[in-house]
Amino acid sequence: MIKNQTASYYCEYMLLDSISIIGYRNLAETEITLSDKINCFIGSNGMGKTNLLDAIYYLSFCKSAINSSDGNNIMHDAPFFMIQGNYRSDSGITEEISCGMKRGEKKQFKKNKKNYERFSDHIGSIPLVMVSPADNELIAGGSEERRRFMDVVISQYNREYLSALIRYNRALQQRNVMLRSEHEPDTEMLTLIEEMMSAEARRIYEGRSKFIDELIPIFKEFHKHITSGNENVTLRYRSHLEENNLEEILSASRSDDRRLGHTTKGIHRDELIMQLDGYPIRREGSQGQNKSYLISLKLAQFDFLRRKGGETPLLLLDDIFDKLDSKRVEKIIDLVSGDRFGQIFITDVNREHIDNILDYVDREYKLFEVKNGKTEIIKEK
Repeated sequence: MIKNQTASYYCEYMLLDSISIIGYRNLAETEITLSDKINCFIGSNGMGKTNLLDAIYYLSFCKSAINSSDGNNIMHDAPFFMIQGNYRSDSGITEEISCGMKRGEKKQFKKNKKNYERFSDHIGSIPLVMVSPADNELIAGGSEERRRFMDVVISQYNREYLSALIRYNRALQQRNVMLRSEHEPDTEMLTLIEEMMSAEARRIYEGRSKFIDELIPIFKEFHKHITSGNENVTLRYRSHLEENNLEEILSASRSDDRRLGHTTKGIHRDELIMQLDGYPIRREGSQGQNKSYLISLKLAQFDFLRRKGGETPLLLLDDIFDKLDSKRVEKIIDLVSGDRFGQIFITDVNREHIDNILDYVDREYKLFEVKNGKTEIIKEK
């Protein structure tokens, strides 16, 4: 059922033909040509496999998935980093996306050698979903991790949502500065800021609500497939805006917020409730159950973006098969090797594990070894 679910409509594929990396984290100089289907990277921990996937991620999101400080992504003792990707759509469109940063300077991001005026203009042009061990923070981390998950997905297909998010956060910072002021805040100015926050919060709330409503059935279907229906999972969005409009909420909480020095209610406090068999998964789930939940969630994200944008995202699977039994691994591979998934990138420390996967899917692939930051192709089909 899952395999045929999306066969009735066409989505364009954007493929990464090749990538060139200089001075990015531990990747001194790497240039590889990639398979249109499956690209596997093996190597011991710390050799650079994840950094290579992170460079691909960077070209989609103008930032690293690993390190929020751009300067820290420059290789030790290197003067700069540079990443360049050559992309091709199945309709024949080609694009060169490049980014670079010199130590102590601002980063630059270019499309076909032309600088972007705003990085946000690029978000969504190359949709991508990454599944990695860091996703465990969606369960174990604070609510900001779960809000970031929603924001990253929605921003890839809804530019107005991203703009609203930027405007809301700017107004939130202004309100917090006023709340922390030694002098009593100007009431008129505070009211104006709260009106701005309320207008943007409504757009964000509606975007998140619609996204989660549409995501839940896809997520449950993937989870049922991976676990053979042996576990019951739920996902629920919770927000202060369910109670009232934000302007009234902020007005009522002014005195408490002034005393605490920050805004205690608003869209920046939203939460995603994740449950397994009726209980919080962070408390009840085993490592394998947590991983199954997260992989189902990220594959649902992939399917959602594909449906919304009409373009098949790149799929990055970074060391995801650890802690999963063989049946669940087989179910996941069965899913991602289907026709609705496009170009896939997989990392693993276990060569035998990768060989078994490649034998199972029987599709075109390239297998690379990553060692001490250098990448070499060792097998292809």
